[in-house]
Amino acid sequence: MQVKLLDLTAQYLTLRKEIRKVIDEICDAQAFVLGPTVERFEKNLAAYCQTKHAIGVSSGTDALVCSLMAVGVGSGDEVVVPAFTFFATASSASRLGAKVVFADIDPATFNIDPRDVARKIAPRTKAIIPVHLFGQVAAMEAINDLADSRGIAVIEDAAQAIGARRNGRMACSLGACGCLSFYPTKNLGGFGDGGAICTNDDALAEKCRLLRVHGAPAANPYQHKLLGGMFRLDALQAGVLDVKLKYLQEWHEARRRHAAMYDQMFVGTGVQAPSIDPANWSVYNQYVIRVRERDRVKMRLAEAGIGSAVYYPMPLHLQECYRPLGYREGDLPQSERACREVLALPVYPELTEQQVRFVGEEVLKAAREK
Repeated sequence: MQVKLLDLTAQYLTLRKEIRKVIDEICDAQAFVLGPTVERFEKNLAAYCQTKHAIGVSSGTDALVCSLMAVGVGSGDEVVVPAFTFFATASSASRLGAKVVFADIDPATFNIDPRDVARKIAPRTKAIIPVHLFGQVAAMEAINDLADSRGIAVIEDAAQAIGARRNGRMACSLGACGCLSFYPTKNLGGFGDGGAICTNDDALAEKCRLLRVHGAPAANPYQHKLLGGMFRLDALQAGVLDVKLKYLQEWHEARRRHAAMYDQMFVGTGVQAPSIDPANWSVYNQYVIRVRERDRVKMRLAEAGIGSAVYYPMPLHLQECYRPLGYREGDLPQSERACREVLALPVYPELTEQQVRFVGEEVLKAAREK
């Protein structure tokens, strides 16, 4: 049996008519950048994320860059980020001239450890970027407590966590703003790059809208109030995403059913299932296990026709481009350990129960080998 890590075609075929209809409408209107299609999607997205505003942008990376610009991060500032995450979380701050300060993770959830964040806060700390990794919200109460008492902005990197909840509250509604990615592999994926910034702060939303078009308001496009960038969301992406948004909750529930099956199969074995904080409702952008001899297990799965992936093979503090910061192996032990042990298994909504059980059985078989 062949089981891909992700099968985008399976999802597309169920929505092909709806998506083609929307694309044809946009092509007929020849309105490709921002405009009514983007505005409609932004309204629906804000309602889904339970925020007052959603600002469509060109990618999840640009959502982070634009948000950091909006809260005033620049040269000489420090931004605290987890070392175990996708590169964009850190590079977005570095591109603005800020110094990235890496914090370690909670070994149970893989999310940034508030205790280490507390140790890394300094007089120049301007922002903290907690990442809701693999679809599970970070410990936002503790992070916000640290930030609020010092006037530090908290920007949620929710690229993998649209629809995730903590104590009933949606990701993107727990900090100054939340950043989303619509890269095709995400739970809500477009037909290319796309992203969004969600916030309840009217002034911050208005600033992000200006920054995404070189700091110029729509009414006066050649009067630049701010130094911004070109972070606009294409109408074609917004149209596709708006179709998919209607099905997102159904897809989350399917992912959670698959995760529950895996969880049951791995109880009492040498395979460590994801640990979900009781306060959280995870959307399982990835189902990530810990297992000894991870690389050997991954190879065995490939031989059985099963796709898997390592997110992430190297922590950010040990990346070549960050060597000037002076980090060494052993500085952030939980992030480094995770990179040696984690393995993501197929969990996408279109999987069948038979496929999930096949994957689980092959993982257990590989883990038992000596």
